[in-house]
Order: sequence, then C-alpha cells, then structure tokens
Amino acid sequence: MGREIGGILERAVNITNMKFSLVIPVYNEEKSVGPLYREIFSVLEKIKKPFEIIFINDGSTDGTLKELLKLPAVKIIDFQRNFGQTAALDAGFKEAKGNIIVTMDGDGQNNPSDIPLMLEKLEEGYDVVCGWRHSRKDFIHLRFLSNIGRMIRRLLFNDQIHDSGCSLRVYRGNVVKNLDLYGEMHRYISTILSLRGFKVTETKVSHRLREYGRSKYRWQKNIKGFIDAVNLWFLYKYRARPLHLFGAAGILISALGFLLTFYFAFIRVFLGVPLSGRVLPIAGMFLILFGVQLFATGMLADILVRNHYSTSGEKSYFIKNIIINE
Repeated sequence: MGREIGGILERAVNITNMKFSLVIPVYNEEKSVGPLYREIFSVLEKIKKPFEIIFINDGSTDGTLKELLKLPAVKIIDFQRNFGQTAALDAGFKEAKGNIIVTMDGDGQNNPSDIPLMLEKLEEGYDVVCGWRHSRKDFIHLRFLSNIGRMIRRLLFNDQIHDSGCSLRVYRGNVVKNLDLYGEMHRYISTILSLRGFKVTETKVSHRLREYGRSKYRWQKNIKGFIDAVNLWFLYKYRARPLHLFGAAGILISALGFLLTFYFAFIRVFLGVPLSGRVLPIAGMFLILFGVQLFATGMLADILVRNHYSTSGEKSYFIKNIIINE
C-alpha cells in the first residue's frame, strides 16, 4: 500500500514526530470523503512532513463510515449518533497529535490546495490562520445570515474576522488543546482564542460548489449561535468579576426606581397631586427592590466564582511563557 500512494503512508503513521494533524468532521458525505482524501494526500505529498488524517464520523446514516474504512492511513472517530460539528471538532482536537492542526469541512467545498499558503501565513508569527471564503459559493440566504453573525461578533467582541463559518483553518496545536467546545461554539473558536490573547489572522481561500449531497445547514443554528455568543460574551468579559455586571445593572435600576419614587413622593407631598390609580409609583418601588436583588445576585456569583478558582486550580488568565534571565 505504501508504494501505491508514493511512500506517504510511512510519513502518515509516524506518530512520534507528528507535524500536521488534519481534523475533518463528516456527516452523510459518502461520495465526498474518497475524492477529498485523495486531494489531501496529493497536497501533503508536496509538503513532505509527518502527518495524520482524522475523520470524525458524526453519526452518519448513509455509507460514510463504510467509505472511510476503505481509506488507508487514517484515524476514524465514530460517534454513537449525530452530535454536531462543535462536538466533532472538540473530539478531533483532543485526539490530534500534530504540532499544527488543520481543520476543514468534509463536503469538498474547501480546497486542500489552500493549505500550503495558510501554513506560510502561520509562519509569519500567528497562532491561528482562518480561511476567508471571499467568493463564497453558497446560497444568498446563507451569506446574509453570515453577515448578520459577523455584525454580532463585532458588536460583542470587536471581532474583525470576516468568515467565522469557514472550517478551513490552521492552528498551532498548543492553542486548542485546552479548549472545551459545546453548543454551536465552533463558530467562535477564533474569537475565544483571540480573547485568550493568541494572534489570529485570516487569508483569502477558494470556495467550491458542492458536488455531492446537500448542505446540513439549518436556520435554527443561528438562534443557538446567538445564545452561545451572549454566553461567551458573559464568560469572557465577566466570568472572573460577575459583580461588575450584576452590581452595575442593579445600581442603575435601583437609581432609576429611586428617582421615580422620589418624584412621585415630591409631587404628592408638596404639590398635593393624588397618586391613586397610578402604576408608576409602584413600579419605582419594584425597580428599587429588583436592583437590590441584582446586586445581591452579583455578590453571590462573585463568591461562587472565587470559590471555584480557589478549589479547582483553574486560572482566570493564560500564560504564554515564563522567562528566567540569569
């Protein structure tokens, strides 16, 4: 078999000196995995570095697994059922042994020939290189929803990456090892890594029409993605200081309630204006109490967070290097 693929098989199984790991989630792509595999090998043959290819079969119900089993020199992670792209990438990251990890879709729309250019970009000193499908070959509604998602990311995180939905990416292996992905978080991997202080950039890549099968994209994923975005914003902005968020909101709401209550008390006592039948005075008292509850919630959350960090050993910061000069 090693002769049939030009001697690449030996490099593909050299785990002790692994350079590249390709992580490819697939779901019902029985006609795509074979051609994609051959394209990948053609590209890696020119790079001439040890590598591994990891396919994550995300609960496919067609013949995808059968086709994957025909491919030499691959590692297959076979899910019990369909868990989604985020779970598939998380499993692939944790299984990958390479110093550099490349991810791509299994539908053939990403072009493996873009990988060498992305690797060159990575060597300019970046930790992550994201593909940007500048001329995207998708339906207009998908491009529209992607633009909405980009606006939300820029608003919440000041994220300048154009195409968070492009799976063709190159990572340094160490930057993704401590990631724990869930929900629809695969859209925000570059955002998470940027928030952690890693250097993230993008480069234009080609995008091809789908030849086999049909898109697995569903509009419901946008709702889940928005919820994950808000959750991510809270976790990375306030996870170590929830009192700053809840406390500030509580103070503002209580202040508004106090102003309303003071105003109606003034016009009742000094101007003799009757307040019977008015709702706003009651609303003012309610806002004061609600603000106090928010502040108290922030204090309790702050105590829980401090207890978590003190008992779990997890840190609220990320160290790049420790340098000792002698």
